[in-house]
Amino acid sequence: MRRALITGVTGQDGAYLARLLLDKGYKVYGTFRRTSSPTFWRLQSLGIQERVHLIAADLADAGSLTQAIRISEPDEVYHLAAMSFVGTSFDQPVFTGDITGLGVTRLLDTIRLVNPNTKFYQASSSEMFGDGSTDLRDERSDFSPASPYAAAKLYGFWITRVYRDAFKIFAANGILFNHESPLRSLEFVTRKITNAVAMITLGVAKEVRLGNLNAMRDWGYAPEYVQAMWDIMQLETPDDFVIATGEAHSVREFADEAFSIAGLDWKKYVKIDKKLFRPLDVPSLRGDFSKAKRVFRWEPRTTFSELVKIMVEADLNRWKDALSGKVFPWDVSFSTNLDQPSNSDYTFNGLQ
Repeated sequence: MRRALITGVTGQDGAYLARLLLDKGYKVYGTFRRTSSPTFWRLQSLGIQERVHLIAADLADAGSLTQAIRISEPDEVYHLAAMSFVGTSFDQPVFTGDITGLGVTRLLDTIRLVNPNTKFYQASSSEMFGDGSTDLRDERSDFSPASPYAAAKLYGFWITRVYRDAFKIFAANGILFNHESPLRSLEFVTRKITNAVAMITLGVAKEVRLGNLNAMRDWGYAPEYVQAMWDIMQLETPDDFVIATGEAHSVREFADEAFSIAGLDWKKYVKIDKKLFRPLDVPSLRGDFSKAKRVFRWEPRTTFSELVKIMVEADLNRWKDALSGKVFPWDVSFSTNLDQPSNSDYTFNGLQ
């Protein structure tokens, strides 16, 4: 039985990847940050929490990473954990650099010292490109990070290549463009919009506040992207791959599509809030997945419209179940006053 360690297993990608690996017969270990309040609702909603062996670890603590590697004895390590909110990285740049950047080095060096035959996957990000060009980005495109998060991810990308070349570790980068699902955190603009559509449709909220509606992103479906992670790790030679759809859509388009599914006009409910704009934003990101298609035959299957519909319907069903009194794994706080929906709005500090 093959063994895998997933850092950040409680996140969107971690949960979907854990399910995929379990279905393939792996013994799956996953880390969660011991100094935070862990949330296991994603693993619970997929019905796999009891099948994942959880290990408390912290990317700032090399000792805890060593312990996680020794406990799990993995054939494959999927490094998904990070400080992953672009907007927050401007408020916490040093923390972001330490966790999202140097955390990669700590984990790679642990692998080098404990078992250099372990395969390593680094979750790199399209935000590393960052100059706002509308051109398709591929593995040969120049990087130009526009946030502390992107700069930290770029460090992680390059240190992965350094360990691959210097120490002959199987270390690969997946440069994933935005990928969403019903398991996405509420801090991200896609889930913020779909959850707001559900709340407004059911009379729980009156409006949703958003930032830059013109920002364009290449949005795919997360379960398909974790399949690409596994495909990358099955190659004989480690390499770097862009995973994307090749299409870009604006936040405005996402909002229009989401509200239309519920039969609503987004213009009546979306309010622009300047406080939600980033200090430095990337106007557009769009990826070229042709190398992944050529090497291991990966390509996206879920369209933009299908993705939005999946997310809207999931949030509508959750809110209907919650309002009927059902108890289930979910991430929405019930701080909203459900008895007075006419006075409610929806103002999570979402990110583009």
